Amino acid sequence: MKTKKNEEKKKLQPFEIGELDQYLFGQGTHYEIYKKLGAHRVKMNGKEGVYFAVWAPHAKRVSVIGEFNEWDFDADYMERQDPIGIYTCFVPGVKEGDMYKFCIETQHGKRLFKADPFANYAELRPGTASRVTDISHFKWGDAAWMTARETWDNKTNPMSIYEVHPGSWMRHPGREDEGFYTYREFAHAIADYVKKMGYTHVELMGMAEHPYDGSWGYQVTGYYAPTSRYGTPEDFAYMIDYLHKNKIGVILDWVPAHFPRDAHGLADFDGTPTFEYADPKKGEHPDWGTKIFDYGKPEVQNFLIANALFWIEHYHVDGLRVDAVASMLYLDYGKQDGQWVANKYGGNENLEAIAFFRHLNSVVLGRNRGSVMIAEESTAWPKVTGDPEDDGLGFSLKWNMGWMHDFTEYMKLDPLFRKNAHYMMTFSMEYAYSENYILVLSHDEVVHLKCSMINKMPGLGFDKFANLKAGYAFMIGHPGKKLLFMGQDFAQLREWSEERELDWYLLAEQPHQQMQNWVQDLLHLYRKNKALYELDTDEKGFDWINKDDIFRSIFSFVRHSKDGKKNLLFVCNFTPMERPDYRVGVPKRKQYKLILNSDDAKYGGSGEERPLIYKSVLGECDGQKYSFEYPLPAYGVAVFEY
Repeated sequence: MKTKKNEEKKKLQPFEIGELDQYLFGQGTHYEIYKKLGAHRVKMNGKEGVYFAVWAPHAKRVSVIGEFNEWDFDADYMERQDPIGIYTCFVPGVKEGDMYKFCIETQHGKRLFKADPFANYAELRPGTASRVTDISHFKWGDAAWMTARETWDNKTNPMSIYEVHPGSWMRHPGREDEGFYTYREFAHAIADYVKKMGYTHVELMGMAEHPYDGSWGYQVTGYYAPTSRYGTPEDFAYMIDYLHKNKIGVILDWVPAHFPRDAHGLADFDGTPTFEYADPKKGEHPDWGTKIFDYGKPEVQNFLIANALFWIEHYHVDGLRVDAVASMLYLDYGKQDGQWVANKYGGNENLEAIAFFRHLNSVVLGRNRGSVMIAEESTAWPKVTGDPEDDGLGFSLKWNMGWMHDFTEYMKLDPLFRKNAHYMMTFSMEYAYSENYILVLSHDEVVHLKCSMINKMPGLGFDKFANLKAGYAFMIGHPGKKLLFMGQDFAQLREWSEERELDWYLLAEQPHQQMQNWVQDLLHLYRKNKALYELDTDEKGFDWINKDDIFRSIFSFVRHSKDGKKNLLFVCNFTPMERPDYRVGVPKRKQYKLILNSDDAKYGGSGEERPLIYKSVLGECDGQKYSFEYPLPAYGVAVFEY
């Protein structure tokens, strides 16, 4: 005999929340929950409209308000779906672009007006409403890229990342508004620049909706909505598609560590700590004034994991750079004694965050071969890029913050004192293979009075530029993937600010154009030579020739290709002293071809003619059996192929 319950089950439309949806969401494994929660344009009982669904487990009542009902909280009450407290309703006549919010009545009778956590589009700030949109109709044209991505391997393929904040990369001058490039305009301009320079990927800051420009996108209120600052969701998809057609990978900054307290956002969403830990000692960052996600709640885990999949699977993004991983792993991060709660073993590790990362990375990378998950992790936490089955966190790559710190501190030194800090340039090789690393010179290094990269350099004029060129060459030669923040490749003088575009006018000045020429040729050298990337995670890929030339502050090393052909020898001089008869040891008696020379006139060097081929001779040097002489200029860098 048919029961009423069975009849109701049969009547359920595909877009409606059912028992299975609730069960999976409650288990933290509904990986496409964004297709059910939020606002979706559908047809029901012959009428077109929008199906709204929101998770508000402790709400007394919930209604949807918007332009379609004159923001009347009594017009469209939502029905509670137990057992986990999802509220749903269908509202006919709602149109594309209509603004809306959820009116949540708390158990204490207070009304909260919240943006939709699963909204795919938002009102332009300072407005805080969500907008109805349909993101299912974009026609993708990047099939070739997506197919090739399945066989891409971050351990053996080249990866040089251009980190960009779109709102301040380039702007339209003289406009009354901020002059932002739209997603479509940005796509064309950035693709041209990236291809010219030789980067393989762009990493985009501030893509998820956020209310405050000064947060750079790191305080998110719309996790499922590309920011409306630069256009519509379809425009955003166009940008990804266009970059892929131009063989450029796309990485997004992603912020699962914390969220702001804005009244329309996730904080105390249903009048109680819904997305955040209830205990303020676990649920708040004292320094940042933000809330911390409750990684122990299956629904919160689901919200975040589905969000990562949303960007990678729906929008074809190639990877996520996960911000502030250390703040998630340590319960006492940024907190004083008495401000945090130990785990059940008495330690400071957040066991729930650890489990979350293993779940996240296993699912995202398991479902999307060739995509990457990158950890911005600033401590020595073990096995960040290790397999979850081996107690690792499962990330693809980790930012090498130790290298970045040592490198920048060394480069700031007067060359006279570099001999006392020589180890700062060699120490990173002691741990280079403990993780899969990206060497980073990111936005964090050129803000908050840290100076631009060029102004970190000692000296004046030529010395500053020559120092930075030597530093960039050392970075390209060092094992690990690469990341440069925008402006660094042409020696931006001012610190970065999100309020203005880069100082592109500097490229009219010869030293800045010469710096750009140098970085461009370094990046193309990197992409063209397997020795610089295919053994990044293998000790066989690197050998010091001389790491102990302390008093002359010269470093020489070899990068090996897997097949032993076209290996590269780097010689880097970090002092203003010329070494006209510098003898460098080499492992084989061969001809060594000079393929990159910082003393070339197009890089601001002397332009002095040098023979291209250097023949090694028998004669021990640097612990090597053979050697040859090379006239090494002040701050000179020479790269040889053999």
